Amino acid sequence: MTNRLLPPEWAPQTAIQLTWPRPDGDFADWFEAVEDNFIRLAVAISRYQRVLIGTEQPPETLRERLIAAGALPQRLAIYPVRSNDVWARDHGPITVLRDGQPLHLDFQFNGWGGKFDARLDNTLTQQLAALGALTAPVETVDLVLEGGGIDVDSQGSLLTTRRCLLAPTRNPQLSEAQIEAVLKDKLGAKRVLWLRHGDLLGDDTDGHVDTIARFCDDHTIAYQACEDQNDAHYQDLKALEAELQALRTPDGAPYTLVPLPLPQPIHDEDGRRLPAGYPNFLILNGAVLVPTYGDKHNDAEALRRLRPHFPGREVIGLDCRALINQYGSLHCVTMQIPAATAAQ
Repeated sequence: MTNRLLPPEWAPQTAIQLTWPRPDGDFADWFEAVEDNFIRLAVAISRYQRVLIGTEQPPETLRERLIAAGALPQRLAIYPVRSNDVWARDHGPITVLRDGQPLHLDFQFNGWGGKFDARLDNTLTQQLAALGALTAPVETVDLVLEGGGIDVDSQGSLLTTRRCLLAPTRNPQLSEAQIEAVLKDKLGAKRVLWLRHGDLLGDDTDGHVDTIARFCDDHTIAYQACEDQNDAHYQDLKALEAELQALRTPDGAPYTLVPLPLPQPIHDEDGRRLPAGYPNFLILNGAVLVPTYGDKHNDAEALRRLRPHFPGREVIGLDCRALINQYGSLHCVTMQIPAATAAQ
């Protein structure tokens, strides 16, 4: 019998995958700003580990631009792909360790329940594999699942939301018990922690957990809080807080909870509130990149609250105001590829 483990994000990684924005894609109106956002992100990641990029631009041209911006050339791996959008967290491979060796799982991606065309994105893992960008085997899984919809620790706990994984637009033929069975079989989860609350205004993913609550270690969860009783999020995020307070670790202890401030509201040109939040951070081998939103007080406070929970890692802010224009942030555009080693 094979042993599977989906390593937590703090486990050793070999690379972070990015899917580069297209000038004619959903970010067309903000392309210059969002590409600058991606360049700063790729440069920051390259200081710590390899960056695996799929792009419709000529790879050598993009490589030259990234090096000119300060990326370490030996850590850039760029491949020509076709894509619909940039959200690598949801269309990239979810990589487990099978008997200690990486196995890329290619789940189905249907554009967050058919909201957007995702036909090219759904082939992206296979494209990368065909180009030799993924050196481990790829296993296709007939389940609609996005990486942003789950978060794990190293003890087999999987944190998710009912609104997303049980959405009728994802896997309507499967019950909660059947979905849990797939998560345990394919990802090595030992238990599934379901959340009902935590809906951010403007979110179009049906409640991805990586926007509201994240493991920092096996005993700690950082979450999106709200202390302003006049904010539209107040009641729901208080309910999320109560759910998290009721959770227990596998040994029966309450989790250490890290409330993160809610950024000041950001709206699009039509007045729609955008789903800016701080739990959408990315853990790297030697750093944690945290999205910031030009909110001087709350940006600094989020970094301050997270730093004690990532000893040995730099906790660094990265301005993601361009990304939030399309209702996602830093973690949403990245996907880690773990190393062939036991989770630490």
